[in-house]
Amino acid sequence: MSPRHAKPRFTLDRKTVAGVIAGTAAAGAAAFTVASAGPALSAQIPGASRLAAHHVAQIPNPSMGKAIAAGSLGDAPHVKVRALAEPKAQVQKKLPSATDVLKLAVSQVGTTENAAGGTKFNQWFMSSPYAKAGVARDGGSISDYANANWCDMFVSWAGAEAGVKGIGGDAFTPTHAKWFQQQGRWGNVPKPGAVVFFSWNGSGVDAIDHVGLVIKDNHDGTIQTVEGNTDNAVKVRTRNTSAVVGYGYPEYAQ
Repeated sequence: MSPRHAKPRFTLDRKTVAGVIAGTAAAGAAAFTVASAGPALSAQIPGASRLAAHHVAQIPNPSMGKAIAAGSLGDAPHVKVRALAEPKAQVQKKLPSATDVLKLAVSQVGTTENAAGGTKFNQWFMSSPYAKAGVARDGGSISDYANANWCDMFVSWAGAEAGVKGIGGDAFTPTHAKWFQQQGRWGNVPKPGAVVFFSWNGSGVDAIDHVGLVIKDNHDGTIQTVEGNTDNAVKVRTRNTSAVVGYGYPEYAQ
């Protein structure tokens, strides 16, 4: 978003202008200038801690007004001088990298369910637009997510918390996988940071049972992942690629 900034205005009355011109002439200057001044896994992923920020504030440099020749003001009784300010630099959002989102996800390792079977990821999901969309699509109520299976809620939370684009969000893994397909962000290569969809007893998108994030390809028929709702907790796992239905690819910084 680019807010519009009004250019500063300066008003010089006749008396002030005359004094400035006189002082400038006495100093032998040809012109004067009106200025305006314009924020155990550490080896794999170092510093596995909560991602603190993903935005880089850019502070614009002060800008100078246009120089006006001393003789150009004449004898006008009231002169307005408008500073030609440079446009302020826009604050640009920095796309998070796959490493960023994996650090965040791994920082949650050890998080477990409460006595009712819910987690902070369930609570976050219930307050997100994804829950409303899920209820509109599947029926039920928002409260149904309180103690529901939360593997996809964890992935959705990590993406939203890190500010990842093109990751979507859902609690129902087959629908989330289909969303990636519709976005043209679906494939069979286990890239770091990819959303990996598993099926334990079938094949095809409709048979998907579980989801996580790829940490790395072990190049031996297995991948290392970070997953929620695995043994009722967030854990790092090693999975056989034979159970993988496919991968969704979020939009990461290169």
